Amino acid sequence: MKKIVIEGGNSLKGTVTISGSKNAALPAVAACILTGGPHIIHSLPTLRDIMTIKTIMSGMGAEFHENEDHSLSVNTDNIIDHEASYDLVRTMRASILLLGPLLARLGKARISLPGGCAIGARPVNLHLKALSAMGVDMRLENGYINAEVKHMKGANIFFDIPTVTGTENIMMAAVTADGSTILNNAAKEPEIIDLADMLRKMGADIRGDGTDTIFIEGVKELKPAEHSIIPDRIEAGTFMIASAITQGDIRIQNCRPDHLYAVIEKLRAVGAEIEYGEDVFSIKGPKIIHSVDITTMPFPGFPTDLQAQFMTLMCIAKGSSIIEETIFENRFIHVSELERMGADITINGNQALVRGRDCLLAAPVMATDLRASASLILAGLVAVEGRTEVSRIYHLDRGYEALEEKFRALGANIRREED
Repeated sequence: MKKIVIEGGNSLKGTVTISGSKNAALPAVAACILTGGPHIIHSLPTLRDIMTIKTIMSGMGAEFHENEDHSLSVNTDNIIDHEASYDLVRTMRASILLLGPLLARLGKARISLPGGCAIGARPVNLHLKALSAMGVDMRLENGYINAEVKHMKGANIFFDIPTVTGTENIMMAAVTADGSTILNNAAKEPEIIDLADMLRKMGADIRGDGTDTIFIEGVKELKPAEHSIIPDRIEAGTFMIASAITQGDIRIQNCRPDHLYAVIEKLRAVGAEIEYGEDVFSIKGPKIIHSVDITTMPFPGFPTDLQAQFMTLMCIAKGSSIIEETIFENRFIHVSELERMGADITINGNQALVRGRDCLLAAPVMATDLRASASLILAGLVAVEGRTEVSRIYHLDRGYEALEEKFRALGANIRREED
């Protein structure tokens, strides 16, 4: 097992290129199941979660070929198996995204109830309720979702709360359903729009993506598509916070500033200087970090996937800040590890009171989930008195492509070692 070792104190400077979005890539790969043929996906990040979904789909009959230009060829002519087993699904909650495409293509699916990061329940009941309304017979047996349908039919769906994977799953299920489907209170994240763009290239009739009401008219057939994944807004936000916390001066390229306006606003309030163009940021960290309150919200609000990283920034800010988490109930589990590094944080329900300290102290810490692992690396970049060792970094590899290499190119003293 590997760990990441960091000796803090370096100000990050230089240019970093953002990889393709994990949260857009996973539904795009799953969407290839909808119709046979040679699909091509560009800007696909090299991540553990991508490897997992490829392994699951390979067992179903899909064939993958990685091209030299960072693209992936996906042949789904021979999709015959409809089961995703527990051994693989337990490591990645996004495996539930296979449910909709399998039902649309084969009329049946057997998917293990998903696992992944321990940041909250994230129940799949919203997916199942919507699919049931579309005529799917659902049974939960021995930890598996067993689903079957003869003719998927369009329906008027209302999500009790906006759900990104739920919206994506039902979009994919509905594109070949009989009649019209309306998704009410749908998620509005950029990843939803990216999936809709790919599905339209496949011949789907989708309108309203990016709003809370999505209209889908079922079509009789789809065709294979070629699609480029959007840049990862969470990776870009992580580097923006890294520049702020280290008094750095970073140019971030291959990014979408319009996906990060809430983060830009908060970092400017912290004291960072930010300029941006169509696909590039430049961000200079402040000499004095000012405390700022945040509340996580669905897009276009402050993303929950950057809450842990921003909390680390507030740990060395001047004054106190309140961080409110409204998306996942367990997303403060990284706090105890930050406290090992000298952070002063008090949890009260879904709020964290962070009292800024002069510095953080190097210490051995353990990653508890994907974004928490990034927050601990940011803490290590500014920690004093020794070296910070972050263990259980398999969480990190699920969602960040070569993160320590990118930080090292910016001047960080960071490396990967055997634990």
